[in-house]
Amino acid sequence: MSKGVIKKVAGPLVIATGMRDANMGDVVRVSSQRLIGEIIEMHGDQASIQVYEETSGLGPGEPVESTDSPLSVELGPGLMGSIYDGIQRPLNKIMEKTHSNLLSRGVEVPALDREKKWEFHATAQPGEEVEAGDILGTVQETTVVEQKIMVPYGVKGTLKSIQSGSYTVEETIAVVQTEKGERPLTLMQKWPVRRGRPYAKKLPPDMPLITGQRVIDAFFPIAKGGVAAIPGPFGSGKTVTQHQLAKWSEADIVVYIGCGERGNEMTDVLNEFPELKDPRTGESLMKRTILIANTSDMPVAAREASIYTGITMAEYFRDMGYSVALMADSTSRWAEALREMSGRLEEMPGEEGYPAYLGSRLAQFYERAGRVISLGKNGREGQLSAIGAVSPPGGDISEPVSQATLRIVKVFWGLDAELAYQRHFPAINWLTSYSLYLDDLEPWFNKNVESDWMETRQNLMSLLQDEASLNEIVKMVGMDALSPQDRLKMEAARSIREDFLHQNSFDEIDTYTSLQKQYDMMKLVYEYYKQGTKALKEGADINDLVKLPVREAIGRFKYVKEDQIGQEYPKVKEEIIKEIAPLTGKED
Repeated sequence: MSKGVIKKVAGPLVIATGMRDANMGDVVRVSSQRLIGEIIEMHGDQASIQVYEETSGLGPGEPVESTDSPLSVELGPGLMGSIYDGIQRPLNKIMEKTHSNLLSRGVEVPALDREKKWEFHATAQPGEEVEAGDILGTVQETTVVEQKIMVPYGVKGTLKSIQSGSYTVEETIAVVQTEKGERPLTLMQKWPVRRGRPYAKKLPPDMPLITGQRVIDAFFPIAKGGVAAIPGPFGSGKTVTQHQLAKWSEADIVVYIGCGERGNEMTDVLNEFPELKDPRTGESLMKRTILIANTSDMPVAAREASIYTGITMAEYFRDMGYSVALMADSTSRWAEALREMSGRLEEMPGEEGYPAYLGSRLAQFYERAGRVISLGKNGREGQLSAIGAVSPPGGDISEPVSQATLRIVKVFWGLDAELAYQRHFPAINWLTSYSLYLDDLEPWFNKNVESDWMETRQNLMSLLQDEASLNEIVKMVGMDALSPQDRLKMEAARSIREDFLHQNSFDEIDTYTSLQKQYDMMKLVYEYYKQGTKALKEGADINDLVKLPVREAIGRFKYVKEDQIGQEYPKVKEEIIKEIAPLTGKED
């Protein structure tokens, strides 16, 4: 164990001498208060340490002690429903221990409860050959999540003994005879946060992550195991969009990282999530959620570690064969922490003061997402989808964090302050957003929903793009200057915006829309445009087409319950044809 003394303190950065035997990335305990820190730079026997706690009151000459192990998280039963800080300290347990609402310095509380007993059901048999990733048994962690207890990475041999029963996370549940001797296994394993967990094979992203949000699923879908960014200015709805994704997306496990967000916003998340009813199980959403709360007033260095802590836990559940959705809110605050530490290390600054390695660090984080086959004899397919919010100053996405993110992610949901001020939510701008997964996902949509799903989507997108061009003419010379055909385009595009893209997350029915209902809604809007175009060619008046009563029925279709869409869709479609026919003078 390497021991040294403090030479210099600069905010969260502490420089210690006498640390020649320590390694880069080691966790250290600083001063007699035993503050937790991590070595981020070495010069001879001098180590630069980022301290994850408040450093006020520290001075030169105080002791520093290395633990000789990297920053790691504890993985095992007890993770679900927990609320951690950026370095996996359980906030509720710290509050119980210190009887304070404030995070005390130097407090040491294990991430997983050491006293609670879990019911372990062994599925492996003594005498079996086991290797990393093989399932030894299961623990029913919550009513919703069953944890699969896996052989840790680096262990291979013959299972000497294993027994079902009640165990704490530290008690031996099995013994494996390896080449180096007997290796006892527990319900818990540790993993260094800055290293991605290994897997057997990465699969192509050809299945969508269904979210029930129409603008996302129909226009800018994300694949299971995909990566997306939500950039947007203050008040444009980043957090609400992430809440909707957490609640409704087809994910078994949700990991929500509040990275440098305002304390009151994080408080809302901590209060709301336990009360949110999981639509899949009827239980509290917290029973399949892990929250990481690292607010803007907490030490800046822990903010930098928080997204790694979160994604390591997400990978652990991915390895069990679950579909995991990770929300990082927001990576801009994480990048600011990176910039502050880089400045204190006196590194050469890059664009806008961010370190030159900003892009590579972001890529390392997002590349840990994916759809994979896990290690082990019977490898399981698991997916980890990462959705990162970006908070560019003043909403300017030309700044470095947004640009570095866009070079990595394949889905861009651009939030627009103007749409938010118009109360159009989700405020995702359909002209600036994009999804690069469309070609990969087209066969899935066409096979599992309707064969012309992508064609219908493209028809609606074309109308919205035409509307944007026509708006320029309307601003200059007014609506009356447009031809009847162009006016019909404007009306159809208005229907798409107001009836299809606008979605009320607080309405019981409108908050979630199945893919079949989304398809029916798109078809109804396009049917009105198609029949209207035909009618115009046959001499119909555009003013009559605009005032048709059926347009209200198209708009209200979003409030039709899922089990009634099969009856309502044909009625509305028939009504469109019935009302347009008399306008041409050729009523059937």
